Amino acid sequence: MASPLSADRFAAALRAEGVTVVEHDGWRTHNRSGHGAWGPVAGVMIHHTVSTGTDGTVRMCHDGYAGLPGPLCHGVIAKDGTVHLIANGRANHAGGGDPSVLQAVITETYGDRPPAPRAHEGSPGAVDGNARFYGFECVNLGDGTDPWPAAQLDAIERVSAALCRAHDWGAKSVIGHSEWSDWKNDPRGFGMPGLRERVQKRLGKAPAPKPATPATPPSPRLQPFPGAAFFTAKPSSPLVTAMGRRLMAEGCGRYRVGPGPRWTEADRQSYAAWQRKLGFTGSDADGWPGRASWNALKVPYSA
Repeated sequence: MASPLSADRFAAALRAEGVTVVEHDGWRTHNRSGHGAWGPVAGVMIHHTVSTGTDGTVRMCHDGYAGLPGPLCHGVIAKDGTVHLIANGRANHAGGGDPSVLQAVITETYGDRPPAPRAHEGSPGAVDGNARFYGFECVNLGDGTDPWPAAQLDAIERVSAALCRAHDWGAKSVIGHSEWSDWKNDPRGFGMPGLRERVQKRLGKAPAPKPATPATPPSPRLQPFPGAAFFTAKPSSPLVTAMGRRLMAEGCGRYRVGPGPRWTEADRQSYAAWQRKLGFTGSDADGWPGRASWNALKVPYSA
């Protein structure tokens, strides 16, 4: 096992491996300090989020949710391969797991797979994975059909290799959550043995630059909040269509047909789903847009 990397070394290791990194405000000090140990570390754990949409997923993993405070990982790996750093230190991602798996990871003596886990959070003898593993949550529904784009799989490989290289570990220090705890199934949709093979091949050579990609287009200009009265007047406006498209992209659409320019009950129900996704409840999730939820939705100007 090894001492955890500092925040600067952590980010530098990822970038040296060709990872596209976004550093979110405060990530260097965002952790679960005071709720258990952080280190020595033994490996890297890969998860899926059971969610859609990058922005909402990053917020969820940063803040946590009822019953599980954030941060829920160290980094979120988006579908486009971007890695969003949200924490440095102890994070609520691994939970309790099997001590035989931890020993196999430390010694890297297993075959294609670690021993089948026989323990989980609350099991007698379970060990604290949050102290021992870097954790990465990958945006995916985890239903076995949601695709894993090549860019995302490449980023998972590079992130894993970066930390293995920094600690002089082999690829058998990289495991999935399902290989740690006997009641987890993530990441679902690709095989961990195949990932470890790719990581080991990458570790056999110097870090390679990330393949050239088209220039990132400029960020869209966002619609400012038009005020609550705009929506209660039930307008017909391109702004309503743009809002509806963003709600659809966030998985909150409740439309039979549309979205369209005229405000309807379907728009209100869709927006209420968005408010609930952000964690609003009761009258704060009534489906009528407010400034905070509108700004979080990031509605672009229509073309």
